[in-house]
Amino acid sequence: MAETTNGSGGNGGLYFIVGGLVVVVGLLAFVFMGGSIGGIGGNRPAKVDVTIEAPKAPAPKANP
Repeated sequence: MAETTNGSGGNGGLYFIVGGLVVVVGLLAFVFMGGSIGGIGGNRPAKVDVTIEAPKAPAPKANP
């Protein structure tokens, strides 16, 4: 009696899920790292304006 084996392991669904997860992680990394594709608005540089002021030092006490 001849025994035949099927070469596929039945992991096609697992490969599909892992591939989908890789795509989702790639898209999230692109979005959260400030990726831009262009189009309307283009690649305009962001304007950042930071102002930091040190607190005023207290006046020294006068000696009587």
